[in-house]
Amino acid sequence: MEISISGGIVRRVRGGQGAPMTGLAIQARTIAGFLPLVCARMGAKVVHNSDANYTGIRFDTKVGPVVLEMPVGDQPYRLVHEFIEPDAQGRTEVEMRRFPQIYKPNGIALMTAEFLRSRGFLK
Repeated sequence: MEISISGGIVRRVRGGQGAPMTGLAIQARTIAGFLPLVCARMGAKVVHNSDANYTGIRFDTKVGPVVLEMPVGDQPYRLVHEFIEPDAQGRTEVEMRRFPQIYKPNGIALMTAEFLRSRGFLK
């Protein structure tokens, strides 16, 4: 499933109609296709967030949303835990892991799933 966030409004992208066809969106869909079944059960969604300026894959874990953000330019993939409420320092997210762009999509999918599973994020 894909969702789009723009202007604070969340919309479901149905059947690919209206879905962005940028390189980052295609990359996110490719990685999502390689995710193990345990991630699909956690509600993995491809997210196009115009407000926060990222495209990624969002996992609804038992401790809150975790997003694998697609890299822009030479930057690495980022695995970010988003907080529902800001913490004591005022942060709304914390970066948990980075993956360099040297890996293929199936490698990124498997490393992400294993990181989430081994840290207790997945049920």
